Amino acid sequence: MKKEVKDYIKPENIGTKREQNPNEIEGGLSKEDFKKLETSAADVEGDKEKVSDDLKIAYRNIIDILKEYCDLSDEVYNIVALWIIGTYFHKEFISYPFLFFNAMKGSGKTRTMNLVTHLSKDGEMLASLTEAVLFRTTGTLGIDEFEGIQRKGSENLKELLNTCYKKGGKVKRMKQKKGIEGTEQVVEEFEVYRPIVMANIWGMESVLGDRCISLILEKSDKKEIVNLIEIFKEEKIVIETKKLLSSVVSVVCSFSQEAYKEWNNYVKSKYYNTTNNTNYTYNTYNTNYTNYTIPFETIDSMDLNGRELELSFPICLIATLISSGTLKETTLTLKSIFKGKKEEELTDNLDISLYDFVSQEPQKDWIQVKEIAKRFKEFLQSDDEWINAKWIGRALKRLNLIKEKKRIGRGVSIILNIEKAQKKIKMFK
Repeated sequence: MKKEVKDYIKPENIGTKREQNPNEIEGGLSKEDFKKLETSAADVEGDKEKVSDDLKIAYRNIIDILKEYCDLSDEVYNIVALWIIGTYFHKEFISYPFLFFNAMKGSGKTRTMNLVTHLSKDGEMLASLTEAVLFRTTGTLGIDEFEGIQRKGSENLKELLNTCYKKGGKVKRMKQKKGIEGTEQVVEEFEVYRPIVMANIWGMESVLGDRCISLILEKSDKKEIVNLIEIFKEEKIVIETKKLLSSVVSVVCSFSQEAYKEWNNYVKSKYYNTTNNTNYTYNTYNTNYTNYTIPFETIDSMDLNGRELELSFPICLIATLISSGTLKETTLTLKSIFKGKKEEELTDNLDISLYDFVSQEPQKDWIQVKEIAKRFKEFLQSDDEWINAKWIGRALKRLNLIKEKKRIGRGVSIILNIEKAQKKIKMFK
């Protein structure tokens, strides 16, 4: 007996047009669905405005919360608030600065750290840190009493921390995995990129400090602030602000990748003679829920280079989402912070001091290295014995500040590259 074959497509129906439903338009789309598509553009515009309004509310709320519980400099509230908001967009950025509070004893650094981490995306406070905790956990990390990183045996942890500010840093570990044929070793990979806020009393070592926006916390005598008990976790404004930021980040699409590309175009158009005459002063990016106009000239006015710009750029992008006034305030504050850092480096860094010394050297002829060492110690007002002819000779060679060199008797004489020193010192002043 033959099986009955169901005739799903009858030959006589092939090539014939399906009868259109009166509720459909051409293409099979219902009138109701078409109406939704027709109004979607207006909906997107409405979403843009709502996102912008919500971010402004969250920004103002965070500043109000910080002012209630922490006595900071006026310009610092702005930077801390933007940094907190940025933790919710952290994955959108190529790099993100560490936030570091250099605090005197009794200045309220633990309170400030607790508040910052609580307001941040998935924030958590730690009193001590291990390598495993650093790369096996996620979210914003707060590290109080950060002096321990300088201890002997913490070298691996320090190296790992140095990579956390930028995308791409990974840690690989071997782990056992049970299979059909028994146990085998497999590679487990962790990305270490995450927002980190730190605080201590004694300051930050130079390599890690180069990845930080560093802020000063002074001891406060304002009883209306310091006598408040820390119950901010239960306060309505804190709870609502965190909800607001979580809802905003869930609808805002990626914007920073395009911003980085356009920034590079702006830099190329400014510093290279190209045939591209596009005006990059104001650049607009359109995504599903965003329409950002980034005034690159305002960001460029900070006159920051290299890593300083890299650290500042995400904060400036967040400020742009708030308002043009917020961006201007932010750029002025960041410029001041990094200018102060340069002045500190100029005082503390011997290489920079050597550039400064040589740039002011009047003698352009042959001069003995031991005489340079003597003058340099006078320049530093230092009696350190290790600053001698041998150290000076090596330092000048490493910095390529020697034009010519010859041995005379028991000593060495050189001609200094004063022009290069004058050019280099401009980078630090």
